[in-house]
Amino acid sequence: MTEPWPTELRVSKDRQHLLVSFDDGRRFDLPAEMLRVLSPSAEVQGHGPGQKLTVPGKRNVAIIGATPTGNYAVRIGFDDMHDTGIFTWKYLYELGERGAELFADYERELSEKGMSRDHSEKPR
Repeated sequence: MTEPWPTELRVSKDRQHLLVSFDDGRRFDLPAEMLRVLSPSAEVQGHGPGQKLTVPGKRNVAIIGATPTGNYAVRIGFDDMHDTGIFTWKYLYELGERGAELFADYERELSEKGMSRDHSEKPR
């Protein structure tokens, strides 16, 4: 079986969503916040097992760019200047299928660590 191939990638007008259509007919509306906090970048995932970071305060993050990377992925840039995540077509599809579950895990991690989806002031 071949991997699903994107037929359309479009950033919403409000820059809060990436709309992705695949050649198997599936279409996904991926929120910018989810893409940012589940970015496949080393900055978020760490450089090895057990190093994944929980990134708080990204509820209102916006997508400022989506640049094709080879013929296998897209690099997404966000307005917090994070732009090192290379999202493969396979990963975008996985986020479309499992994004709600993965985001719920992220929200649980935030809660366990006393963090918030909202940007907060730094402690004094």
